[in-house]
Amino acid sequence: MSAGFNPALVPPGVSAPTDARTRTQPVRPNVQTPQGPAFSDVLKGVAGSQPVQFSKHAVQRLERRNLAVDSASMQRLQDGVDRAAGKGARDAVVLVDDTAFVVSVRNRTVITAVGKDQMTDHVFTNIDSAVIA
Repeated sequence: MSAGFNPALVPPGVSAPTDARTRTQPVRPNVQTPQGPAFSDVLKGVAGSQPVQFSKHAVQRLERRNLAVDSASMQRLQDGVDRAAGKGARDAVVLVDDTAFVVSVRNRTVITAVGKDQMTDHVFTNIDSAVIA
């Protein structure tokens, strides 16, 4: 061993060098790759497990403005909300064809809906994201 050897500086599991010019390879712990789904996949599963709901106000707006939401539009809306949730959005405008849905992403609830005819001078406030679905 060399004269300048300090055993306190040798990490556990690594043998002390026999010669100062000889380098020992550090011992790497046997780390196994975790099994199971990725965290992002779990998060998508949790977010996607709840269907999008419509507030009473949104239902009134849909009826008053003669806006129809068929199953294909509903699926696109659901996908748009899922994408917004995946990016960390809180409140978003989700555009599906000619309809804009203002959605509370955290609650997965449509707050209001605006058709193409009402979008002319409409300003969306209190949103942090926009999704084209």
